[in-house]
Amino acid sequence: MQTVQHEMLQALQEVLERIQVGAGARAAFESPKVAAHGDLAMTVAMQLAKPLRQAPRLVAETLCKDLRATAAFERWVESLEIAGPGFINIKLKPAAKQQVVREVLEHGDYFGQLPANGQRLMVEFVSANPTGPLHVGHGRQAALGDAICNLYATQGWEVYREFYYNDAGVQINTLALSVQARARGFKPGDAQWPEAAYNGDYIGDIAADFMARKTVRSDDREFTASGDAQDLDGMRLFAVAYLRHEQDLDLKAFAVRFDNYYLESSLYTSGRVDAAVEQLRGAGKTYEHDGALWLRTTDYGDDKDRVMRKGDGSYTYFVPDVAYHISKWERGFHKVVNIQGTDHHGTIARVRAGLQGLGKGIPQGFPDYVLHTMVRVMRGGQEVKISKRAGSYVTLRDLIDWTSKDAVRFFLLSRKPDTEYTFDVDLAIQKNNDNPVYYVQYAHARICSVLAAWGGERGSLMGADLSPLHSPAALALMLQLAKYPAMLSEAAQDFAPHDVTFYLRDLAASYHSYYDAERILVEDEALKRARLALVAATAQVLHNGLKVLGVSAPEKM
Repeated sequence: MQTVQHEMLQALQEVLERIQVGAGARAAFESPKVAAHGDLAMTVAMQLAKPLRQAPRLVAETLCKDLRATAAFERWVESLEIAGPGFINIKLKPAAKQQVVREVLEHGDYFGQLPANGQRLMVEFVSANPTGPLHVGHGRQAALGDAICNLYATQGWEVYREFYYNDAGVQINTLALSVQARARGFKPGDAQWPEAAYNGDYIGDIAADFMARKTVRSDDREFTASGDAQDLDGMRLFAVAYLRHEQDLDLKAFAVRFDNYYLESSLYTSGRVDAAVEQLRGAGKTYEHDGALWLRTTDYGDDKDRVMRKGDGSYTYFVPDVAYHISKWERGFHKVVNIQGTDHHGTIARVRAGLQGLGKGIPQGFPDYVLHTMVRVMRGGQEVKISKRAGSYVTLRDLIDWTSKDAVRFFLLSRKPDTEYTFDVDLAIQKNNDNPVYYVQYAHARICSVLAAWGGERGSLMGADLSPLHSPAALALMLQLAKYPAMLSEAAQDFAPHDVTFYLRDLAASYHSYYDAERILVEDEALKRARLALVAATAQVLHNGLKVLGVSAPEKM
């Protein structure tokens, strides 16, 4: 139906231009709030009423008269009705809705996608410090980041995935001391156990492998242990490589990949942090006070200025973030999205202020942020708070092991990122309609079963006569299919993969209703082929939408 809407939109633009020069830019269709009112709606008559100095309904009457005379509206529109102060509701002919079936079957995996636009996007996500297993919050971030990457890829963007992590500092030193304590035979609860140490069982595993002189490899590093319990530096490097390897395994189990791993330490060793500070000083954006160096963040809307360099000479935590984003900009990524927890909210204004203060032409809203809340996990009616492996939290691997990769991804994406979410393990393993991922996947499998029973080639359905598809259930299903491309574009623009989950549930519901209303494998050959074409198109869109979420589309369940 994209072709249909394009023809109608072009006709609307031409008519509006005749009514008032420049009004063609207002041409747009909306979805009616009440489905019974029509298939599309327009509000442009109310927008033009004031500049034309006419009553909105009078403008609407003129607009409807002129639109009915166009070839596109005559071909595709069944009726135009004026409602309220000047709304125009449009009811399409069945032939218009049937076009979407042909479009889906023609474009297949690419239905809903736009051609390459020459623009580049970097999405930074997960970015977990290598001090322990990935927790459920990292899982939500991984699902969000990967789905947003997939959404932008459908819109023609060249997408680059980056993982940033701290491979030095206090937390990494604590990790090394924790491993050393285990290597010396101590465990949590012993008098000799460091107070701030990490207590999970994984620390004992790292210590055992270090003493056994094992070699560990991750996607971005490799290290062989010395087996010397006094080798704290070696333990630090071994532990980081070990946990990076563990994170890689978790991410592969979650079907998440990265194009690059960026080390915080490289910002210091390369001189990027010092260079960023000096550039801000040279631009007059800093000042000295009480032995510290301050950034004038209030010049850019912050509630107070922020310390960049403390009295002891160390930098505050947002300074390397500024240097890191200079690197992103200089690498040619002028559209950047960071997926982070809501606890990072306070750094946004500081990082943006630092970037604008450089005078490099970096825009005010760079980078974009998607902030997410943490996730509560329920199992057996009780909240799960502790993993034996991690020592203090539920891990991503726990969640995958208890349910499945598909369930974890779909569930974690089914709410807006900044809303609280409770992951119900018991629901995620149910095989019924209450489980949303099962409900959607079952719709796809159900269609595949019908197509398998038919036994023909799906490609042969492209030439089917679709005119028999005019029942209310069939028309509703086709209208739902037609919403997919616009839904993708809006979800990408709003960083809202949860919109895809909502859409897929609605599409699955429309299919289940259609399946219950009409038998597909009927004796009438023309009718059967038309209905098979419709359900094959539905399976394709379900497959495409699930792929955006990183969820499989099984053919059997």
